[in-house]
Amino acid sequence: MRKPILVLIATCLALLSASIFAATEANLATEAELDNVKGLGPSSTARIMKARTQAPFTDWPDFLKRVKGFKPTKAEALSNAGLTVNGVPYAATKP
Repeated sequence: MRKPILVLIATCLALLSASIFAATEANLATEAELDNVKGLGPSSTARIMKARTQAPFTDWPDFLKRVKGFKPTKAEALSNAGLTVNGVPYAATKP
């Protein structure tokens, strides 16, 4: 009886940790999900949401070009906090 409970608890903890560390996709995330990325606040989230209404971001350079106020240093910090563009973290696009 004790073993099934431990397995259930372990499974719940694994699912919880996976959701905590899941990436936040800039093209798909809701306003609330973007606000939860460390380093993004209401004004920067609004700029991202507005820019992506024109078209989805193709890559990080496109994101940086279209969203005012974001530079490579900020992009790297946001990527480290879990933000991706088309599923790719910022560091992966560097030469």
